[in-house]
Amino acid sequence: MTYARIAMLAFLAGTAAAAPAMAQVSPLPCPMPNRDAGGRSNIHTRAVETNLLSPVRAPGDAPSSLAARMRLYGVPGISVAVIHRGRIDWARGWGVRDTASCAPVTPETAFQAASISKVATAVVALRMVEQHKLSLDGDINLSLRGWHLPGDAHLAPQGVTLRQLLSHTAGLGVHGFAGYLPGAPLPTTVQILDGVAPANSMAVRSVLPAGAQFQYSGGGYVLTQLALQDATGLPFAELVQRELLGPLHMTRSAFAQPPSPDILADIAFGHVAGRPVPGNYHVYPELAPAGLWTSAGDLARMLIDLQASAAGQRGHRLSPAMARAMLTPVKDHWGLGVELYTTAPKRFGHDGVNEGFQSFMIAYAEKGEGIVALTNGGQGRRLIDEVVRAVATDYGWTDIAPPAVPEKRLPLAVLARAAGRFEGGGLSVRLEARPDGLFADAGAPSPERLAALSPTRFFSHVLGVVIAFDAEYASFTIVEGGPPMRMVRSTAAPSASGKDR
Repeated sequence: MTYARIAMLAFLAGTAAAAPAMAQVSPLPCPMPNRDAGGRSNIHTRAVETNLLSPVRAPGDAPSSLAARMRLYGVPGISVAVIHRGRIDWARGWGVRDTASCAPVTPETAFQAASISKVATAVVALRMVEQHKLSLDGDINLSLRGWHLPGDAHLAPQGVTLRQLLSHTAGLGVHGFAGYLPGAPLPTTVQILDGVAPANSMAVRSVLPAGAQFQYSGGGYVLTQLALQDATGLPFAELVQRELLGPLHMTRSAFAQPPSPDILADIAFGHVAGRPVPGNYHVYPELAPAGLWTSAGDLARMLIDLQASAAGQRGHRLSPAMARAMLTPVKDHWGLGVELYTTAPKRFGHDGVNEGFQSFMIAYAEKGEGIVALTNGGQGRRLIDEVVRAVATDYGWTDIAPPAVPEKRLPLAVLARAAGRFEGGGLSVRLEARPDGLFADAGAPSPERLAALSPTRFFSHVLGVVIAFDAEYASFTIVEGGPPMRMVRSTAAPSASGKDR
C-alpha cells in the first residue's frame, strides 16, 4: 500500500491510529555520521541541515536541524537530489544505510523507490507505443501472447487499454503489494495476476467500469509488465535497462528483485521501529509497480530527461508530443504514470511506500527545477516534507512548498464556507466549522482541528498533509504530504451551523 492511500484514509478517519506510517518509532542506535561521509556540502545542503520546519510556525519557533528531525521521526537515512536550471545541482545523503553496520548514506546508496517505479515503467511503455510495439488505446489483451485478462462484459465491454492502466482508470483491483522475504518462493507475473500461490495478493480483475473513474491499481501495472514482456520478447528488467536506465546513465538503478551484487555494494535496508526489517528488505517480483532500486540522483536524471522532452527538446527518451501527453491529466490529478499538480505552474511527480522505505519526487513541467528524496524507515514522509520545504524556500519554489507561516485565526463565517461533506476516490469526510476552527470528522471519536494557513489552506498535524480549497470551496486537494487527491463537495449542502443537513 502506498503512503498516498494510508495518508488519505487516516485523514478521513480523523485519527492517527489509522496511519501506520505515523506510529511511534524507537530511538536510533547509530550516531549521525560525519558530514563529509554523505557527499559534498555547500550553502544549499547546509540550509537543509539547519532549516527544517512544518507548514505551521508558532511565534518564536526556531528552525530544527536535520539531525534532530531524523531522531524525532526515527528515520535512519535520507538521500536527496536537487534539480536546478536543468541539471543536478547537488545530491547527497545523511544518516545511515542501516542501523546494523551504521554505514553512512552516500549519493550512490540505492533505496527501494516503491511506487515511483511506476514512472519508469510508464516511460518505457510510452517508448514502446512510439515504436509501434504497443497500442495506447487498443485492448491490452491484443498485445498479450498467452495469459489474457478475463473479459467482463459489464465493467469492461471493450477491454482495458494501456492509457487506462498507466492512469489508474482501467477499473482494476489490487491497490498494492506486501512483498516477500528474501529467499521465499517468488510468484511469476501470471501467478501474481491470477492471485495463486505463491502470490500473496488477490487476483487482478475488473472491479469498476473501465475508463469511468480513478482507482489506484498496482495490479494494473503488473498487467503492463506482462504486456511489455510479451510485446518485446524481453524480460522486464532487461527491457527497462535497455530503454531507460542505460541511456540515462542511471548506474545505481535496476529492477533487480532480489537486488544484484552491484546494488548490494551500497544499499539501504528498510527499517521499522528503528531496526532493519526481517531479511533487511522485502523482495517485490511486482517489478513494474514496486520493484525499482535506485538513488536520488538517478531519479533526478529521469526527471530532467522528461522536463527536456516536455520543453520541446528532441533526442530524449520520449518525443516532445509523448512527454506532453504523459503530463496531461487523464482523470483528476493523474497523467500517464505520474501525479499532476495542475495549478500553474504545472508540476509532476510521484510518491511511494514499500516495507521500510518511503520516497517522493516532484518537478516543474515547464522549467528545470525539482527534488527527489528517499528514506529507509520511520516517519520518512514527514521528514521528506520538511526537507522539501527547506529546499523550496532556499530556491524560491513557493508553488512546491510555501514557507512556514503562523496559524491564522479565521472568523466563523470564513470557516463555514469550507464546511460540508466532501467525497472522492470512494472516500468521504465531513468538515465542520466551529468557533475554534475547522474540524475533520469521519465518525472517529475525536475529530481533528485543522490549522488554518490561509482562508483556503489547512494543515493536519496528525497526518502532515496540507489541503487547499478552490476559490468557490467546491473542492479541496492535498497539496503537500500526499498525492494531489481531489475531494469534491457532495450535493448535500451544509447547514448554517456548518453541519450536514
